[in-house]
Amino acid sequence: QAQLEESGGGLVQAGGSLRLSCVVSGSPVTFNALGWYRQAPGKSRDLIATISSDGTTTYADSVQGRFTMSRDNAKNTVYLQMDKLKAAETAVYHCNMLLHSDLRLVIGTWGQGSQVSVSS
Repeated sequence: QAQLEESGGGLVQAGGSLRLSCVVSGSPVTFNALGWYRQAPGKSRDLIATISSDGTTTYADSVQGRFTMSRDNAKNTVYLQMDKLKAAETAVYHCNMLLHSDLRLVIGTWGQGSQVSVSS
């Protein structure tokens, strides 16, 4: 089964930027749909961005225009570029593999995620 490992989080001031990475092992990213999620303390884990096997991306309304999901096939890695971050976006960010036919369904295992803290 594929393994996913997130990195790139940290502490940033509101309005700043971070880029998260998700290295996938055991399955080519080109053949998979993947998504980025975030979970704030005491809240549910929410899907915020997806990339399909054909490279099509989708975004939650809350991050549209500020976040960009991409992938590097050679490195088998997907990224989440986050710009104009807000304090309310402090959360643990996770990536996971999604079902091609229904991007709402997770088919991979959850990793530890990457903590993003945004100071106001």
